Amino acid sequence: MVADSIMSSRLDYANALLHVTSANNLNRLQVAQNSLARVVAPGSASATELRQQLHWLQVRQRINNKLAVITYKTRSTGIPAYLFHLIQDYLPQAHYDHPTIIVTFSIPRMVIALSQKAFIVSAPSVSNSLSYECRSAKLLSTFKRNLKPNCSTLSIAK
Repeated sequence: MVADSIMSSRLDYANALLHVTSANNLNRLQVAQNSLARVVAPGSASATELRQQLHWLQVRQRINNKLAVITYKTRSTGIPAYLFHLIQDYLPQAHYDHPTIIVTFSIPRMVIALSQKAFIVSAPSVSNSLSYECRSAKLLSTFKRNLKPNCSTLSIAK
């Protein structure tokens, strides 16, 4: 249990920066998570089966999940204010009148590749890739429940 909490906090550290990191770096983190799964839940099963038993997501999915939850909480509560001001709703042109409003965020254009790792870019890109049911959830519990099926399909920039 102690190993799980220590390693999980290390894996979750700076998720927004890891959103667009190289596949090699993500694979290193995945190896660390697989090793932790073998320690926490010993057995002869594969690391994938052990992660499923422990209800752990892969590192790539975990990063996107955390970013999506932080973005949802920030948008719905306005707290913390420094993140709330970074998230801008996308407002379509006036000639697009849709009866239903789809919650999407505008993604600012960044010239420098390092800027793609910023929360202002990574959070909207992850949130916009979610399904409509997930984005339109009114409660955090509903959002998290709808997010689970989306975790495996979230796009990741490589």
